Amino acid sequence: MKTLGIMSSGNIEKFRAIIEHFKTSEDVKIICISDNLKSDIFNINKTDNLDTKYISPENALQYFTNTNFNLVAINDYKSKLDTNIYSFAKFINLHPSLLPAFRGENALYRAFESGVKVSGVTIHTLTGTPDTEKILAQYPVLISNLTHFDEFQKMTDNLTDMIYPIVIEKTLDNKLFDFQDLIDRSHSCSGSCSNHCSKCRG
Repeated sequence: MKTLGIMSSGNIEKFRAIIEHFKTSEDVKIICISDNLKSDIFNINKTDNLDTKYISPENALQYFTNTNFNLVAINDYKSKLDTNIYSFAKFINLHPSLLPAFRGENALYRAFESGVKVSGVTIHTLTGTPDTEKILAQYPVLISNLTHFDEFQKMTDNLTDMIYPIVIEKTLDNKLFDFQDLIDRSHSCSGSCSNHCSKCRG
């Protein structure tokens, strides 16, 4: 069985699409990791293939040294990680902009305030050395003159829910993500799936 870690400082919405995507998988165990004890992820019902873990920043290196992960996917994790951690597992991160634009914190707000008409999300590897990190997928979000920030944020969240689980699945299988995967997912959907695909959104 493959072990997938999901790291976020946010609430369960940061985990939900990934959990739903893999909930019927018999060969992927998920450990939801947070540095925020107030996250409602700790209220989720645990199963044989789903667990939760609070990790303080001080104990993160020891935890990853002693735990075997096939992949760790990060989304909005606030604590800074020791760069030595990246040698113990393959890490990927979701960043709410089209890198290299708007690196760093508050990227979503900074992109919107800048007046750009195209932003989006980037999924990339984390190695602790930016020069060696690779972009796995990027997808744009268009911003019109009438778009409010909350609308832009919702569009970005919807895009994250759609694309991140599929990139994780491909990475776990040592395959490259292809945008045809999104099309195939939409065509195979019955219109009521939990994978947040374009067909379900109408």
